[in-house]
Amino acid sequence: MTPDAVSEIIRQCLWTAFWVGLPILSLCFLVGAVVSLIQVLTSMQDSAFNTIPRLLAFFATIIVFLPWTLERLVTYCVSILGNLEKYAR
Repeated sequence: MTPDAVSEIIRQCLWTAFWVGLPILSLCFLVGAVVSLIQVLTSMQDSAFNTIPRLLAFFATIIVFLPWTLERLVTYCVSILGNLEKYAR
């Protein structure tokens, strides 16, 4: 296996991880920013108000994006496992 092939596999792995994590991280970041802004504007320092919306957004995002995420991961695994004979050389 050439160094170019190894770098291509690593590049594909990192891009897949980036695209799989992007929806969850971006939505949770936005919800966290909105909740923090609301806390600053209302001077509310309740930790439950901070945690519960973030957890709900996290779980909702996972449920909504789960089919797409699994499709991306299965596609990546099939591309890696389908070319094992090419990687063995």
